[in-house]
Amino acid sequence: MTSSQSTSGPNLLRSTGLKCKDLHEYLKSRSPELLTELYQNPPICLAVFRELPAHARHYVMRLLFIDQSVPTAVVESWCSKLDSEEHRRVIKILCELNIFKESRVPGGLPTWTLNLTFKKNLKIVLLGGGKPWTMSNQLDTDSKPRDVAFLDSYAIERWECVLHYMVGSKQQEGISADAVRILLHAGLMNRDEEDGSPIITQAGFQFLLLDTASQVWYFILQYLDTIEARGLNLVECLTFLFQLNFSTLGKDYSTEGMTDGLLVFLQHLREFGLVYQRKRKAGRFYPTRLALNIATGQNKPITRDIEKDGYIVVETNYRVYAYTNSDLQVALLGLFCEIMYRFPNLVVSILTRDSVRQALRSGITAAQIVGYLNQHAHSKMIDNGPPTLPPTIVDQIKLWENERNRFTFTGGVLYNTFLSNTEYEVLRDHAQSTNVLIWHNDKTRTVVVSKDSHDDVKKFWKRYSKGSS
Repeated sequence: MTSSQSTSGPNLLRSTGLKCKDLHEYLKSRSPELLTELYQNPPICLAVFRELPAHARHYVMRLLFIDQSVPTAVVESWCSKLDSEEHRRVIKILCELNIFKESRVPGGLPTWTLNLTFKKNLKIVLLGGGKPWTMSNQLDTDSKPRDVAFLDSYAIERWECVLHYMVGSKQQEGISADAVRILLHAGLMNRDEEDGSPIITQAGFQFLLLDTASQVWYFILQYLDTIEARGLNLVECLTFLFQLNFSTLGKDYSTEGMTDGLLVFLQHLREFGLVYQRKRKAGRFYPTRLALNIATGQNKPITRDIEKDGYIVVETNYRVYAYTNSDLQVALLGLFCEIMYRFPNLVVSILTRDSVRQALRSGITAAQIVGYLNQHAHSKMIDNGPPTLPPTIVDQIKLWENERNRFTFTGGVLYNTFLSNTEYEVLRDHAQSTNVLIWHNDKTRTVVVSKDSHDDVKKFWKRYSKGSS
């Protein structure tokens, strides 16, 4: 009897989706010590509190002004019994964020205590007081003020430079080597094996079809992963980022009092379009919409305000018309459409089974394709809706995706070449009784068991072989 290990199945047809963490997921991956250090800064406490589920905010507010621990049974009584599952989910979140700490009073009664650092600084940010924020220094009136329209245009132009670089467009100026390193670190681009030039990856294709707010947040998370390697202080930079989060659009802020590390961080944010600064050494800067409400559930509609007008028209005959002269927008459309004609301000393309399946092979999902077409739909399509897109087109894109999901691949180990039918039946029955049998064929005396159970099955077979010899 011989065994052989099968190849990993899921990678044959499906690629891993792009994982974009929200604020909670990012913070829970940090150590409790780092979280406590972060909570020494009121802006971070406010940002975290604002993103908590409603039940969690309720629990925090009830404990905020209590100077002693509260029995877990009492906290549980604050929630209806019908919502007991939500209560457990909320408690888990609060513990993961190091906001709740479990303790025991004399007698062994379990209690919950609010993290003292978080409690102190949340009080400050809600009630007032504490040290002035980094960018709170007074400024003289700007002789050349920038209005909201200018800041919106600047932000989207700077961000599109990154996207143009990813699709290989020469329409925009290049990006810095630092930004390229972040794209490589994030796995959105890889070095070409032949000439070493950066080329887009499957994750990069998925990234391009995200809305702008999600793209910016994902990019910033990757930047934060590399921040300590740059010699910058993670806590200091995160604090400043969340101060920007609560800034006012169209208002200028002072750089006075910033450390050298923060000034470097500011220049990186400037390159990505999160802040506008006239000159590198200018004493003032303007936050843009990309920095406002970053990493919150409220960022998408706000960022949508700076998106360009919709330019895509989709017809029931699968034709897609794009009223644009942007190489970036044409390249994005080409990810899942077959380009037929291109004119100075119009691109005619068509959705085909092959073009959509090519996109699916690149890791793009049907939901992302439909979402992109919806997000950039021409105003005429929106006026004629709902629905914005023809239902037949949406259904067909999903059906093309389902064609690829008809098979489920499971990694396993194959056993064959048994010396007798009795040996085959013994191993088959053992695998069946232990629920590790994936497939068997009595004619060819072939058994496939799950990959995790291979060692146990092998040990069983050795014991059986010794006993029967």
